[in-house]
Amino acid sequence: MDNRVEVREFLISRRAKITPRQAGLPDVGARRVPGLRRGEVAALAGVSIEYYSKFERGSLAGVSASVLDAIARALQLDDAERAHLFHLAYAADGTSATMRPRRRATRWTPRPTLQWTLDAITTGPAIVPNGRMDLLATNHLRRAMHSSLYNGNPATPPNFARYTFLDDDSHRFCPNWDLAADTCVAILRTEAGRDPHDKELHDLVGELSTRSEDFRRRWSTTTSASTAPGSNTFTTASLASSPSPTKACTWSPSLDSP
Repeated sequence: MDNRVEVREFLISRRAKITPRQAGLPDVGARRVPGLRRGEVAALAGVSIEYYSKFERGSLAGVSASVLDAIARALQLDDAERAHLFHLAYAADGTSATMRPRRRATRWTPRPTLQWTLDAITTGPAIVPNGRMDLLATNHLRRAMHSSLYNGNPATPPNFARYTFLDDDSHRFCPNWDLAADTCVAILRTEAGRDPHDKELHDLVGELSTRSEDFRRRWSTTTSASTAPGSNTFTTASLASSPSPTKACTWSPSLDSP
């Protein structure tokens, strides 16, 4: 997605979810759209409406860290959303090197012995994910079950959270889609607490928040993981092509994954 478009959609969507009452402002006059007016956000952030309107047109180049902080406070962004705003500004060459989050190491790849082990499992699906729900390694049966996840960019690992919220096929694949969606959010929240400086996680949460109202609502209301310690569980169908009963698929992110 173009950086300017993503900035515009992100800011407008966050402004729309804050009511005047939540912001401590009087609700005066009819509102054509939900949420705060641009002028109200500008006043809360301590900038002119002309300057803030420039941001909502997609231009974050040259914006200082203090102004970004003020916007984050005015829009009541959570930690992941605030980090995403800074990443958007960095992508527009709007932040200094000192504001850049730590980058993760080079992309993790499965050891040959791990892939051999997975391939040797022929009686059921097997998978190795990470805390961001990237599908890092799998056996043939699991790949067949999630074949639609592998239709995207081959340079990036398929991601189950992105599939759940952005691909309509997930509603067919997951008989209890609401449970799968809630659990995805719980898993991502757990990972955000474990590694708050994970840039790829911040980018994923920002993308999902911008593109999915379902994710945005769940992310803003879910405060704790609903999974048991040590495992992440989500509901799927056993095979995408067969009308089999719902079953729980459980993984352990610590299994040879980053």
